[in-house]
Amino acid sequence: MARWAPDSRGRLENAAFELFEAEGFSATTVPEIAERAGLTTRTFFRHFADKREVLFADGAMSEYAQQIIADAPPGLTPIEVVRHLLHQSAEEQFSGRADRIRRVRAIVATDPTLRERELAKRHELSTTAEAGLIERGVDEVSARLLADLAVTVMYLAVDRWLASPDSESELTTRIDEILDAHSALHADHRAPRPR
Repeated sequence: MARWAPDSRGRLENAAFELFEAEGFSATTVPEIAERAGLTTRTFFRHFADKREVLFADGAMSEYAQQIIADAPPGLTPIEVVRHLLHQSAEEQFSGRADRIRRVRAIVATDPTLRERELAKRHELSTTAEAGLIERGVDEVSARLLADLAVTVMYLAVDRWLASPDSESELTTRIDEILDAHSALHADHRAPRPR
């Protein structure tokens, strides 16, 4: 077996997805993934810390989100910063990946440890966004609420996008729909209550 093989990471991902879907996540071993990809177990561990990371390999996502928040135009309001973050993430991180995301979600849904890992990932993203908003001068309570909102909106928008992926640009439309629904809900609560 060659020490170096082209697109070894992609081959490992494909092999892992096929095995997770056919055999189940918990029943699949790293040596099986490496063998199916025609690579060594050592090569697997050069690319992934463990088999879960094949599904959650977006470890740089938190740093990416923090950078987008830091680089957002200075005149934006906090909710506009959230919209900017979500739009940029949709265009740069999700475009062209609908099939992969759909497969990841289907696999995650079958395994409680993966669902737990996904919740941890959501928390990590929220914490990072919160820190980024605080750096921009947003107070701690507002930053926490907006960070949680950003993560929830993205997950809801992706759900809707995957249910009817008419076009790659539709994810930003879904984001806007959910943010607008949130704004309308907030406006309804500010209206005087009937006596």
